[in-house]
This record gives sequence, structure tokens and C-alpha cells, in this order.
Amino acid sequence: MTTTLGWLRKQLAGIVALALILGLFLVARLPSVSAAEQDSMAGRFHFTPMTIALPAATKSQSIRTVNKEYEHIAAWISSVGAAIALNDISGSGKANDLCLVDPRSDQVVITPAPDSGPRYAPFALDPAPALPTWDYMAPMGCVPGDFNEDGRTDVLVYYWGRTPVLFLQKATATKFDAAAFQPTELVPGDNRGPDGKYDGPLWNTDSATIGDFDGDGHVDVFIGNYFPDSKVLDPTADGGITLNQSMSHATNSGGKYVFRWTGATSGAHPTARYADDSQGIPESARLGWTLASSATDIDGDGRPELYIANDFGHDHLLYNKSTPGHVSFGEVTGVRGITDPKSKVLGHDSFKGMGVDFGDLNHDGLYDLFVSNITTSWGIEESNFQFMNQAKDTADLTRQLKDGVAPFHDESATDGTAWSGWGWDVKIQDFDNSGENQIAQATGFVKGQVNRWPNLQELATAHDGLLSNPFWWPNARAGDDIAGDQTLHFFVKSPDGRYTDLAPKLGLAVPVPTRGIAVGDTDGDGLPEFAVARQWEAPIFYHNDSPNPGKFLQLKLTTDTPVAPGPLPAAGPPAIGAEVTVTTADGKKYLGRVDGSSGEAGRRSFDVQIGLGHDVAGPLDVHLQWRDRTGQLRQQDLKLAPGQYSYQLGTQAKEAK
Repeated sequence: MTTTLGWLRKQLAGIVALALILGLFLVARLPSVSAAEQDSMAGRFHFTPMTIALPAATKSQSIRTVNKEYEHIAAWISSVGAAIALNDISGSGKANDLCLVDPRSDQVVITPAPDSGPRYAPFALDPAPALPTWDYMAPMGCVPGDFNEDGRTDVLVYYWGRTPVLFLQKATATKFDAAAFQPTELVPGDNRGPDGKYDGPLWNTDSATIGDFDGDGHVDVFIGNYFPDSKVLDPTADGGITLNQSMSHATNSGGKYVFRWTGATSGAHPTARYADDSQGIPESARLGWTLASSATDIDGDGRPELYIANDFGHDHLLYNKSTPGHVSFGEVTGVRGITDPKSKVLGHDSFKGMGVDFGDLNHDGLYDLFVSNITTSWGIEESNFQFMNQAKDTADLTRQLKDGVAPFHDESATDGTAWSGWGWDVKIQDFDNSGENQIAQATGFVKGQVNRWPNLQELATAHDGLLSNPFWWPNARAGDDIAGDQTLHFFVKSPDGRYTDLAPKLGLAVPVPTRGIAVGDTDGDGLPEFAVARQWEAPIFYHNDSPNPGKFLQLKLTTDTPVAPGPLPAAGPPAIGAEVTVTTADGKKYLGRVDGSSGEAGRRSFDVQIGLGHDVAGPLDVHLQWRDRTGQLRQQDLKLAPGQYSYQLGTQAKEAK
């Protein structure tokens, strides 16, 4: 007995530790959704894949040319560039046009949504010969918008190896094709060298978003660069480049810029003018390897906050303090609780911010947000962020933001959205109008045959002092594979409030790396479709055939700015940033906004789409808020039955025919 007691005393610490670990496991282990319940949930959805028509390409590639110092990691450098947007670009009255970037051809393509028929021939937008180009630049994404305020949808294209270009629609165009767009520099200046080629700043842009940042009634542009200015894609260059100085707090990146709208013209030679107001970005947020961004007004004052998602370090939520003609942001951060890891506190994270979107996930009338990170088991297992808004109401939220506090708490682990894969773009959307938002997420990195996860794990644990020099990075060449078989994810809320990924049951789990998710109701039936940009694979369109959708409210909100007359139809000037709050009889709130392009490489349409479920009856209490063209904040309450409506927003909201 004495021997036994002695042994127990010696082992007591280990026994207590084991009991503690077991107890924590049992507490932390969360119930899973049964297969039968998943089948029932999946029965609400049905998506039909369709091929997207593309124009003839002048080149075909499966990996990029790169600076000589990047040659042994060419696959890594080649891992971005697929992007996609859904919107009404042609003036059809529906969000049935696609703007996509195809890295296989480095084309920026405008093409009809597959379910809308061959309304026009697909075509590519090229800045040359109107603007200078050079051999080693590549488009990375496109953002639709009305940048010269003439009511016709334009496209902002951003690049590696060049500053962004605005493709402005000509009011005088008689045919919807490439000739209908006028390439225009976003950044003022003459960038044409003596040889006629581009010799301006070598930006490497991976993110752009738009919103009326200064509250003057006109839409501004945020640009987030990734690599510092350098010849990333030039195979004749040897050096002059760098990589991130850290895996968790790198700040040796390209710059962040805000361009404030100052004027525009329309007609045969449209223009748009912007002033650099980047000093409004706090110094702490001006650097970081930016992959995604969102301009969303979370406190209801008519000025959008700016979320900047950065690879290799802190993301930034910037509270908008701007005044007309002067952009000004202040950084706000989360408060760390006693059980919160530092990296899961907003603004203090060290993860790989790859995508971001805002949406109300619990009907409290306040925006929550979702951020994609790298979450691969036995790889780099961080977690996604499902940041739930903890404020009591809008007044409490405003008070805390003014005090520098972002009252958001990550609930991804408890809600089942923490782990998915190598995350990219994300969209919060109600795809079956059930009244509950789903979360669609793109994942996957480099597809090949040779598994390079062990090498990447070595890099992830290496000393930060080695990382900025490409020499120390492990090989990632053509044929190497890192998360190449990961798929789309489609998180659906179960009856117990947790989410489960139904992509495998819905036929969406195709093992191809995906980048951007575009969302819009392309056929006008009140159900949102979505399209997916896939890295080094053909993009895909998913028509929404969900069998028993709920009721919905869909609003097309435009400003009352006159549309420039011309032979071709126009979509009308979108009221970017206008917000919609629907309150039902049971007190539930539903939020929607005219989104200025939240995400990583995918853009939703300008239509406000709110699913309401099956049980909503009678007129809805609908609250609209917007800024008119003078910058005046306007509000109006409406009583609307579920359905589709169009309103022009000026001094008041007027229903448009």
C-alpha cells in the first residue's frame, strides 16, 4: 500500500494534467450535425454548373514568368490572379454580366452570364494602345462601378507591375464591345517612357474597394498593394525584390492608397479625376501584405469603415472620421478576454487575412464579419474569424468605436466555421431566401503532383530573419502541390445555430483551387446565382435552382443623377453605400447594402438582396439610408411587400419605373 501511495504521489501532477486535458476535451467537443440532418438541409439548395463563354486568347500559360530570384518559387508567385465580378455592365436591367480575370491568358474579360444567352460576344479590355503597357504586367482583379457618374457601369482593373486603370464606358458607343470603353489612368500622371512603354510606379495590387469615404456624395477608391514596388514578373530582372519579413507581423509591403473623387466628364471621351488622400490612413495601417478589403458602414453614419485584410500579420479595421474633402481614419482594435488567444483578437491577429465580408449573422441589426485565413489540418492550422458584433445597439457601437474599441468576438470555433482550408474570398449571402445567411468560401493554393506541405511547415517555423530573402524559401515550382485538392465551402446554419459545410452534398466540392466568388441575381427571379474564379482552371457559373425558396426583398438603388444619353442602355448610377434595414413583425432585423466590392477576388452585384423566409406576411418596415450627391445624409421609411423594387435616391427615395 505504501508503495502504491508513493507512486500515486509521484504521478499526481501528471494525473491531474491528464484529467484536465480530458475535461477540456469533453467541454470543447461540439456536437456534429447528423448525416440525415445534413441531407435535409442540403435539400433546400440546388445549383446547376454552367460554362462561361470566353473570347479567343492571344496566349496560354499555366505558370507565370517571374524575377530570377523568384524562379524556385514560381508556383507560389503564380498563385493569384483569378478574379470575378457579377453586375449589370451592359445596361440590361439585370446583374447578368461577368467581369473576370483569367490568369491563363492574362485577359480581363466581359462576358454574358451563361443563363442570359449570347447577348453579345465576349471581349477583353486592354489598356493599350491608349495607355502605355509593358511586357511584364498582369491583371489581378476588376471592380465594377460608375466612376464618372454618367449612369453607365465602368470597370476598375488593378495589376501587378502597373498602377490601376479605369475603363470608362462611352455614352456615344453604338455597340457593346471593347471599343465602348475608354482606358483612363486612376493615378494622375504621364507614365509613358521614351520607348512608348509603361515606366510609372510598379505597383503590385491585390485588393481594391470603393465607397464614399469622405461623405461628399461621390465614390472614392481604396487600393491595397501586396509586394513593394518591384519587377515581380520580369524574368530578365535579377533581384530588386523581397518577400515578407515575418510570417506573423510583416510590414515591408507595398503601400495603401485612398483616391478621393474630384470630378468627371462623360460622352465620347469620358474622364474621371481623383486626388491622392492617402494621408488619411493611419501610419500603423499603411503597410501590410494586403489581399482583401471591404468598405462597409458599420455604425450607420453614412461613412464606410475600411477593413484591410493582410497576409502575414495584423488586419486593420479603420473607423471613418472623414469630412467632405478630407479622408481620415482611426484604427480600432478588439479587447482580449482572459480565454482569448491574441491572434484571435481583431486587429491583433497574426494570421493570413485572405478574404473578408460583412453581414448580419444573428438578426440583431448590427454587422458581423467573416475573415478567411489558412486553416489546413497538419498544414498551417490557424482559424477563420467569424467576428460577431458584441455591441448592444448602434449607439453603443458608435461609442466604442470612438473610444478605439472594436467590439467583435471570434465565434468561429463554437459556430463550426473555424477550419476549412487555405481560405480566400468569402461571401455572406442568403442563397435560398430562408432568412438565414450562408457563408460561401473559396479555398486551395497550388495544384500539382509533389506534396510541398512539409517544406512549407519548415518555412512557417523558420526564423523571421530568413523570410524576406527568397533564397531561403523551399521550392514551389510547376508540378508542386500545396492544398491543391481543396474545394469550395458552403456553410449553412443548422437548427442548433452551428454551421456545417454542405459543399460536398451540393456538388460544389470540386478539388480545384478557387479564388473569387461573385454573387448576383442574373435572371431576375429573386434567387442569387454565383460564379467562381479558379486559379489556372476555367471559371464556373452556378445557376440557382433552389426548389423551395422563401420570400425576399430585392432593391435596385440608384442615385438621381441623370444618365448620359446615348444609343446603348445604361444601368444607372448605383447608390454605393446605401443601407437597407428590414424589421419584421417578430422584431427580427435584416441588413443589406449596396456593396462597394467586399472580398478578395470576387464582387457581388449592386442589387440589395435580403432573404426573409417563408413565414413573413404583410408589409415590411423598410428603412433606407443614403448620402445624396451633395453629401447630405438622407433617411426614409417605407412599407413594402416582399418582392422586387427600384428606387432613385436623391433628396428623397422615389420609386423608379
